[in-house]
Amino acid sequence: MVIVRDALMTDAGQIHQLLLQYTKEGLVLPRALTEIYQDIREFVVTEDDGLLTGVCSLHIWWQDLAEVRSLAVRKGMEKQGLGKKLVEACLEEARSLGLTKIFALTYRPDFFARLGFVVIDKSELPQKIWGDCVKCPKFPECDETAVRIEI
Repeated sequence: MVIVRDALMTDAGQIHQLLLQYTKEGLVLPRALTEIYQDIREFVVTEDDGLLTGVCSLHIWWQDLAEVRSLAVRKGMEKQGLGKKLVEACLEEARSLGLTKIFALTYRPDFFARLGFVVIDKSELPQKIWGDCVKCPKFPECDETAVRIEI
């Protein structure tokens, strides 16, 4: 039975391994294990009988702005609704904090569109661009799509 829950410190290693699968494919930015420990409160996970099956993070950028990032589902477990559950958990957390605009940079805009996100221009996200993007090896030639939902 799959449950969605906040990440625990003991999950950091499994989170790191899950993200590494997609980092190697260039689909997720790398996250050092130390960074995962430092940011563990940002993560939600799906778990099935003790095995982490998915992970997602809600990173706050500003008073009303946060990002859904580091979304990954264990290989072989895609198309089971885990990604949707993870993003919905992040959106619920955002609502509880009073955030109104949530964005993501993604190679799968159709997935986010099914959850109510719309495509936006990256120039609408200066905090992200100057906070994270300038450190990315793909900057300034980013090939991800920016999406946002207002809640």
